[in-house]
Amino acid sequence: MIIEKHSIIVPGQKTGPAQLVLYRIDNISVAPDKKRPMIVICGGGGYGMVSDREKEPIALQFLAAGYHACLLEYSVVPNVFPTAAMELGSAVALIRDHADEWNIDPQKIITCGFSAGGHLAASLGVFWTKEFIFGPLGRKAEEIRPNGQILCYPVITSGEYAHRDSFVKLLGDKCEDEEQLELVSLEKQVTADVPITFLWHTVTDQAVPVENSIRFAQALHSHGVNFEMHFYPLGGHGLSLANEETSSKDLTELEPYCIGWIGLAKAWLELNFSIAK
Repeated sequence: MIIEKHSIIVPGQKTGPAQLVLYRIDNISVAPDKKRPMIVICGGGGYGMVSDREKEPIALQFLAAGYHACLLEYSVVPNVFPTAAMELGSAVALIRDHADEWNIDPQKIITCGFSAGGHLAASLGVFWTKEFIFGPLGRKAEEIRPNGQILCYPVITSGEYAHRDSFVKLLGDKCEDEEQLELVSLEKQVTADVPITFLWHTVTDQAVPVENSIRFAQALHSHGVNFEMHFYPLGGHGLSLANEETSSKDLTELEPYCIGWIGLAKAWLELNFSIAK
């Protein structure tokens, strides 16, 4: 495995550059030119931090299944929208630029976001065609486009079922601006251009209500976007892999009922982004 780091610099960053940590499978000699999909992982943290529990443990799961993976340490407070979305777009474009060198299939770049990181992944999914994202990067829309997205208990809506603190941190001084709140309520921004999507959420999530995923799924369905959705009747927020490896010491995030989500996500990836021979 090859591990390397790249700085992501975009206009408007109020703190240091974002960091992209790549975990690339070193192809064995019998298939040195194999092009693999890349999973770009965005941990959660309410746009106030990026959770360690939703970073490397997730990457290792995808690596074991034969995918390249990378972690985006995106900008959080005091940075505001659309800084993190531009960073993710820039990361996707960087990966596409180096696809041949890094043995990546440029048409199989998939974002994977958790909680507020799910909002970030979905933001690029709905806004990749918008000039306010790709323009400041000096890119074309198709260069920053994700080919698919995996959204894990994502923050989506700024309305009735919002995780308010995420939007306060995301928008800063504009957190009471109705136009800005409307813009970042992602169920209202879905078009037919959104990439195919895998969604999962627990019905008993008290921090980010399941209605976030329901409303996004409804919007995807209304616009003819292919998606797969799984809801679990048990489990709180921030489960990550829902096993002992990613649970805190008090095992709050241990929920055996939900452990199967990662297997379902891998099956979805294999169906839609099978690893090239």
